[in-house]
Amino acid sequence: MNYEMITILGPTASGKTSLAAALAARLKSEIISADSRQVYRRMDLGTGKDLADYEVGTYRVPYHLIDIVEPGYKYNVFEYQRDFLSVYKDITGRGIIPVLCGGTGMYLEAVLKGYRLLPVPENQELRTKLAGKSLEELTALLSTYKKLHNSTDVDTVKRAIRAIEIEEYYLTQSPEARSFPEIKSLVVGVDIDRDLRREKITRRLKQRLDEGMVNEVRKLLDEGIAPEDLIYYGLEYKFLTLYVTGEITYDEMFHGLETAIHQFAKRQMTWFRGMERRGITIHWIDATLPMEEKVAKIMDLMKV
Repeated sequence: MNYEMITILGPTASGKTSLAAALAARLKSEIISADSRQVYRRMDLGTGKDLADYEVGTYRVPYHLIDIVEPGYKYNVFEYQRDFLSVYKDITGRGIIPVLCGGTGMYLEAVLKGYRLLPVPENQELRTKLAGKSLEELTALLSTYKKLHNSTDVDTVKRAIRAIEIEEYYLTQSPEARSFPEIKSLVVGVDIDRDLRREKITRRLKQRLDEGMVNEVRKLLDEGIAPEDLIYYGLEYKFLTLYVTGEITYDEMFHGLETAIHQFAKRQMTWFRGMERRGITIHWIDATLPMEEKVAKIMDLMKV
């Protein structure tokens, strides 16, 4: 093999997890998740964990960095980089080539390009200064910073303030000289037609609602998790929390969430194209090909 890791990325509903699992089963490998919300326990339907995808025939693909922290906690990219490295060293130390799989562009890029990141403390003075500003005002302010940050996923005031807090901290700090290994990874993207992606997103949303996604959010709220903490996670947890707390109707929740997921998938693709511009080669594979053919194409790429 010419690579130390295989990376499978793609927008939501592209089928990247099932492809990564099929490849991992073929290689008798293990998957490292790169999803900023699947780290949370009991947030299953809303984050689309699709754990059944890890069962491939008689092989149960081991997975890592899923269900590792409690809901309400603000897990961040610095912690992800640290946790990834620990898992990566363990897997490769056993002579296995790991498969990195996910759609959170910042997590993927932080690993693939080895960014040196710092844990960012809360800045209460800055938060007070920004209090009362609208999401549009905060987004405009965030765009004035040049440091790398996942601004494509800032869809609430709270998240926008945190993003600005991170950027402001980086302006005054020199990243500590901590090493992050250069990992030679084959990067494969799942290329799905926009119309097909939209169709799959809508179908998956209806399916997850039928499977009890509303009850999942109710249970999290009943545990004592603050509504604003769930809203912080965006997308499903934002709209479902607003519905469960009576702020919007079911139809408003469904159509608002459907639109938000479509927009999110588009932003994911924008991030992946940006990764290519920033020097990461992504080999795109048609999502509609039979699974065996997609895996065979990746196996061929691994030999190049």
